[in-house]
Order: sequence, then C-alpha cells, then structure tokens
Amino acid sequence: MPSSLSSHVEAGLSAAADNQPSARAAARVGSSLETTPPTSTATLTPPEDPANPIVPTAPAETTKMAEAKAGLPDAAKLMIGAGGIYGAFLYYGSLQEDVFRYTSVDGSSFKQAWFLQVLEALANVIIGFAGMQVTGPTKGIPLKYFGISGAAQVSAKACTSLALANGLSFPVATLAKSGKMAPVMAGSLLLGGASYTVREYLQVAAIIGGTAVVSMGKKKGSGAPSSTMGVVYIVLSLVLDGVTAGFQKRLKTDTAQAGVKPKPYDFMFWTNLFMCLTAIVIAGGLGELNSGMAYCVANPEIYSKIIKFAICSAVGQSFIFYTIANFDPLVLSTVTTTRKIFSVLLSIFLKGHALSLTGWSGIGLACAGILSELQSKTKGKSHAHKS
Repeated sequence: MPSSLSSHVEAGLSAAADNQPSARAAARVGSSLETTPPTSTATLTPPEDPANPIVPTAPAETTKMAEAKAGLPDAAKLMIGAGGIYGAFLYYGSLQEDVFRYTSVDGSSFKQAWFLQVLEALANVIIGFAGMQVTGPTKGIPLKYFGISGAAQVSAKACTSLALANGLSFPVATLAKSGKMAPVMAGSLLLGGASYTVREYLQVAAIIGGTAVVSMGKKKGSGAPSSTMGVVYIVLSLVLDGVTAGFQKRLKTDTAQAGVKPKPYDFMFWTNLFMCLTAIVIAGGLGELNSGMAYCVANPEIYSKIIKFAICSAVGQSFIFYTIANFDPLVLSTVTTTRKIFSVLLSIFLKGHALSLTGWSGIGLACAGILSELQSKTKGKSHAHKS
C-alpha cells in the first residue's frame, strides 16, 4: 500500500592539518605533514512499504554539493524524483484499489492477497538485483535481520491488501496507514522509555479520528460500510509496521557494528528477497499460488492490472533512491506524505466514493494531522541545522 515510510543522515569528514605551518612548529613535529583525505559515508534505512518504501539516507552535504555542480540542476533532479514517485505510486494505489474492487463474470472477487505480495516482491527483487549489479554488491552484509524485517514488512502489506479485500475502502485504508505513529506511541507508553508532546498526541488523534469519521461518513447508497474484518486487518497492519520499524533499527545497528555500509539496491534486493520467500511460503500454505494464478488466467483483465501494480512498486522505489541520493530525507518525506493525500483525493473523485459533509470533515481532519506531522519534521530539521 502506498503507502507509508521514515531515515537519518550520517556523514563523517576527516580534516587535514594546517596548510602553512611555521618553521618552528615544523621542526617540532618533523619534516613530514600527514593529511587525511576527506571521506563521506552514507547509511541506509530499509523500506516500510511503497507508501513508505526503502529510505536510504543521504550522502554528506559536501559530497552532494560537489555532485550538484557536475550534474543536473537541483530543480530538474527534484522534478525527476518527485515526478517519478508521484507517477508510480499514484498509479500503484489506483491499480491496487481496482484489483480488490474487481468482480468477475461469475460474481467472484480477487482475495489472494499473499499471491499479490509474491508478484510485487518478485518485481522488486528483479529491479533490486539489476541495480545491485550496476552499483556493485556489498559483501559481508548481516542477513539475519533482513529476514525478520522482510517477513514483518510483507505481512503488514498483506494485511493492508486483506483489509481492502474485506470491504475497507481505499481512502480509509490510506488515511489509516498514515497513522503509523499510533502503534509506536502505544508500545513506548506500555514499555516505557519514551515521552511525547501534546502536539504529537493531537496529530495522531487527528489522523485516527479523521479516518474514523471518513469511515462512517459515506452517503447512503454509496457502497457497503467498512467491514469489521477490514478494520481488524488495517489495525494489524499498523501493528506490524511498528514491529518492522523496530527490526529495521536493529538492522541498521548491526550493519554499523559489522562495519558494512550497504548501498540502496543492496537493501532493496535483500529485503524484498526475504519478503518474496515469506510470501511464497504463506501463499503456498494457503493454496493461493494455485487459486491466484487460476483466477488471473480466467480473468486476464485483472492479471494485467496486477503485473502493472508490481512494476509500479519497483519503479517507484527506484525513484525514491534517486530522490534521497540527491536531497535531504525531509524532501522525500514531503513528497511521499503529500502523495498519500493526493491518492485519497484521486480515489474519491475517480472511483465513485460519495462522501457526506461529515465524511469530508473527516478527510480535512486527517489531512490536517498528516500535514501537521510533516510540519513538525520540517521544524525539527530546521532547528537541527541551526544547532
């Protein structure tokens, strides 16, 4: 679900000695002056989902400035990155909604969420592998937490799809997935060790409350209300997002301790490989590999949509890498956050979701919470630069 991801920039620079030492100082330190050349490193954070996908951290500011002089203007790079993310993931969301709203001639609908995750992860594995061959694979990557993180992440994505398959509308599901701070805050409050501001509580409350209002604010005759199971699955997806985030942090720590600095496509390949393997095992156990393929063969129209859906996911993640490689992570957060809002609005206007005045009030409340959260990140980043 495009939806969403989440990263911190770590850059080191070793300084050189004084370029004009005095004769007396030179005599004390010897005739040779050693200078350590500047270096820069970049750490990466693995993906959440296409709404909040793989987020590698940016290189050092000095490196980015040097690259900017030799490459395209920043405005052109932003248009390429943001345009690619918007194009890929807006279409991704539209296709995902179409897949789970599809009804065949015999009246059956597509329910094989795990089969869908197999194809989506497989597309990302292929693109990730190709990119890894171009940039060069990183050796010595600890794979343990890639496996755990990948399993948790694909489970979260499958639950989002299952929520749609069980009657939850796309706008409601997308808004709900924007409230990922809710399970994180709940876990921190239960386990202790973290505190939050009143504004952060209000932001999460606005997103959750607005989503609930939208869910109840459909006009009569505009479609079936969100099912209980749909709500259960989207809540479970949010919980799994929180679990995924915890393992991603552990993965980041492990790679740092191992002295390994994976490249973006390393993360894309390995994370999606374990996502794909997990999805294959579960889909096979549930019989969805056979039933999903049989449904696609019987309904070529939906098969075409699923293939496009998987390709959009992989292409969108590639544009995310491009954007974060050239800009601050906050730029990526801004693009992906606003993309979610546009996805909701496009779904409402293009897919026939009729909302009452109450429903539109919920949209406004949830969007206000999302934008307030984004503004807090912007403000925090500004203070970090000043300090």
